Amino acid sequence: MKPEPLSLEKELAALESGALEPATFPHREHVRLAYLMLGQHPFSEALARFSRGLKLLTAKAGKPEIYHETLTVAFLALIGERRARAEQASWEEFIAENPDLLDKRCLERWYHAAELASDIARQTFVLPRRR
Repeated sequence: MKPEPLSLEKELAALESGALEPATFPHREHVRLAYLMLGQHPFSEALARFSRGLKLLTAKAGKPEIYHETLTVAFLALIGERRARAEQASWEEFIAENPDLLDKRCLERWYHAAELASDIARQTFVLPRRR
């Protein structure tokens, strides 16, 4: 029997508390929960909650070093901006209009791959260099 889906509040609480299973939290789910969290909280609060949850999940997976500050901030900013322009779009409508967000490399429009791979970008948010 398939488990009943979690409510929005329970999904976001599971992310924030680190209760999600890292192995079942692919990039698409990162984007979806970021979209939903940005609908519940102002950007700065959503960013703090989301990044705290990701840090708990990476620690739970035994790989705290894989948390990436620049990717987290940049993806949330991009999702937040596009969400604001979407005028009440549902998740399904939003992602249909923004499929590039499902590509982990979409930030390479603004960042060089080597820049994103740097230790400093992992540890603190770095602004993109001019391309």
